[in-house]
Amino acid sequence: MLLIYVEEAISINVGSLGNLRFDRGLYAYVGSAQNNVERRVARHLRRHKSLFWHIDYLLSDGHVRVLEVHFKDAPKGDECKIAWFIKGVGEPVDGFGSSDCRCKSHLFKVIDYEGLRGLIKNLGLIKLDLERIKASNYAE
Repeated sequence: MLLIYVEEAISINVGSLGNLRFDRGLYAYVGSAQNNVERRVARHLRRHKSLFWHIDYLLSDGHVRVLEVHFKDAPKGDECKIAWFIKGVGEPVDGFGSSDCRCKSHLFKVIDYEGLRGLIKNLGLIKLDLERIKASNYAE
């Protein structure tokens, strides 16, 4: 799960989803990095990359930054289970990151920060060291 901060209201063309508005605030994105989570996170942290996933479009904007990353080793299906829990503390961005499943979204504008913190703990998610990833060879 990426915790993302949008510094000011922006509109972005998100590939097949078209033009979407993102209000200023905190967002939680759930994805699956089935192999080498640090390499995937390092790719997300780069501003300049091929735009392939919905999250690539959002994270390429200069007004958006990743604040924290939390993960756990789990089967791919757990991505949707975690998204289901997060919808209880956030408002979904319809269709975002969920084109290959039946979820409404995998990106949520956080409306209950303390509730999200509780979910992170209860779901057993582990915080990654972003500074170490930024300093690694993966970030190049």
